[in-house]
Amino acid sequence: MKDFMTEYRAKLRTPDEAVQVVKSGDWIDYTSSLGKPVLLDRALAKRRDELFDVKIRGNLIYGPIEVAECDESQEHFIYHTWHCSAYERKLCDRGLCYFIPMVFHNNAAYYQYFLNVNVVMVSVSPMDKHGYFNYSVNTGVAAPIVRNADIVIVEVNEHMPKVHGGYDECVHVSEVDYIVEGEHDPFPAAPRYEPTDIDRRIAANLLPYICDGATLQLGVGSMPNAVGEILAESDLKDLGMHTELCSDAYLHLYNAGKLTNKKKTIDKGKGVFGNAIGSPELYEWLDDNHGVAAYPLEYVNRPYVIAQIDNMVSINSCVAVDLYGQVSSESYGVRQISGTGGQLDFLVGASSSKGGKAFICMSSTFKDKKGILHSRVLPQFNGDIITSPRSQVYFLATEYGVINMEGKSTWERAEDLISIAHPDFRDGLIKEAEERKIWRRSNQR
Repeated sequence: MKDFMTEYRAKLRTPDEAVQVVKSGDWIDYTSSLGKPVLLDRALAKRRDELFDVKIRGNLIYGPIEVAECDESQEHFIYHTWHCSAYERKLCDRGLCYFIPMVFHNNAAYYQYFLNVNVVMVSVSPMDKHGYFNYSVNTGVAAPIVRNADIVIVEVNEHMPKVHGGYDECVHVSEVDYIVEGEHDPFPAAPRYEPTDIDRRIAANLLPYICDGATLQLGVGSMPNAVGEILAESDLKDLGMHTELCSDAYLHLYNAGKLTNKKKTIDKGKGVFGNAIGSPELYEWLDDNHGVAAYPLEYVNRPYVIAQIDNMVSINSCVAVDLYGQVSSESYGVRQISGTGGQLDFLVGASSSKGGKAFICMSSTFKDKKGILHSRVLPQFNGDIITSPRSQVYFLATEYGVINMEGKSTWERAEDLISIAHPDFRDGLIKEAEERKIWRRSNQR
């Protein structure tokens, strides 16, 4: 068998040596989540005063990002994200991060046709005996970026789980320009989103719509965790996983014996995902597990792929909906809090699946910092960022019920949406609907 260690050693550099390839004006990519190159980021930040207008892209990255933190002037480093983590959201609030709108299934195409990558820096698992580095829980986005980069630097992280994949889960040493090693801290656990009583009520409302053998896409947050808990306690069996982001909700279902992937019409027997963020136990479960397969998002999130999965159920969250059925899921006003991600992908794909359903969920109200209660069902958005257009929103759920807006007229939508709004706000919403001429008086009961 060929020995790849000679080539490995020839490409080995210290972090400080490797980042010398970066020039002023370059576009640098950190890929996503656990793919963040911790040692290289630290070394690049040390070059701040000699570099200008270096632009960095990442997404769903935990902190700190040294190149962003070290240069509030942004003369030297400018950081961008496809999808805000909690940390990146705070960078946006400080004016130290810029958001890039996208839908996830187009991730590979963006890089292939439109974006320059002068240097990619990505964390990988240690090289195997065949000369491959595994992208691990970063498989969803890494390969298209690496393929289109002028210079490829991999940072070997000893804590990265090795994840089996459908394709593009690895890069060979022959395709790498430089290799960096070093000691890393264990990965921090993702924030634990504890479901509220309202989350559990919403999840319970969804339960009648989910059948044995359904395949699930769960978003991030307390609502998906509540769904995972309730499904784990239900009588449902042989559930499947096809999701852009694998979280602890799936591990919970697996441990309860509910997640078998046996009934999937494609990738049978495999839980499919793009990226993963969660607890150390989640990463341990994914490591060398032949029951899961990581794929690029161009596959996981492609609507026509999702549509091939019978009984595909997509469950995502939103911030607010207006009486026309438009959904805002990624911002409060113009404050960016997350991203479009795969919500649109799964709305289209799951609704096209035989027996499929696409749900968007929210609590009916929220309290602001002053403790004032507000409705999440709004009369009409005015300047807010729309994530999902009214023409592609199907099932909506709150703690007061579930509605289906497919084929509904404006007055039918208004009626249904008001029916799942908080009772304290319904009369006011009816008046707003009347003013907009999307209410029939015979509707009022």
